[in-house]
Amino acid sequence: MTVKRRFVAYYRVSTRKQGQSGLGLDAQRAAVANYLGDGQANVIAEFTEVESGRRSDRPALDEALTAARLHRAALVVAKVDRLTRSVGFLERLLEAGVDVRFADLPAIEGPTGRFMLQQMAAVAELEAGLISARTKAALAAAKARGQRLGGHRGGTLSNDAQARGRDEQSRLADRRAADIAPLLKALRAKGITTPTNIARALTAQGIPTARGGSKWSAPQVTLIEARLARMS
Repeated sequence: MTVKRRFVAYYRVSTRKQGQSGLGLDAQRAAVANYLGDGQANVIAEFTEVESGRRSDRPALDEALTAARLHRAALVVAKVDRLTRSVGFLERLLEAGVDVRFADLPAIEGPTGRFMLQQMAAVAELEAGLISARTKAALAAAKARGQRLGGHRGGTLSNDAQARGRDEQSRLADRRAADIAPLLKALRAKGITTPTNIARALTAQGIPTARGGSKWSAPQVTLIEARLARMS
């Protein structure tokens, strides 16, 4: 049985008039549908923002990123410029811990895609259709600086590097717990309170575990609740 890939779709229009009329949204939906058109994709949620691309406070995008993290899904948008033309905002987006896909840049995905986006952000503000020439230039510049693009580099991590790694793991675990917290609250409101029953409910809702598994256990729920208690 083939497991369908999970996606959260994000659409943006720049004016209230466009948002009300649907102008531009149909084209974005068509581009995303074409990108995901192999039949192996499952769009679990869609979010639409009516906002200027120059602003970074976008509640719908925040909700889309939270949903993508919660469901271990990739965020897909029609075009790069539907997110932003701001380098600073793009870098903040890359730190959100979500795999971002662009229908107009199908080659950008996974770790390599993140690297390409970082290089693109380092050399210019992104614009619609920016993929071939500037991406290759950014990779060539990295190679010229002597930066190795993948492969084993040998050696061992310093104590400081290991400590930073542990801190990052803790930060990601805190963020995962915070994403799940509203679900736990909603389940308790329905009278589902024991770790075993909560685990069954999360499994039934298709929420992936911290390691990407499909089945929750009571101990996993207990660990999440303990982390949330420490964070409060």
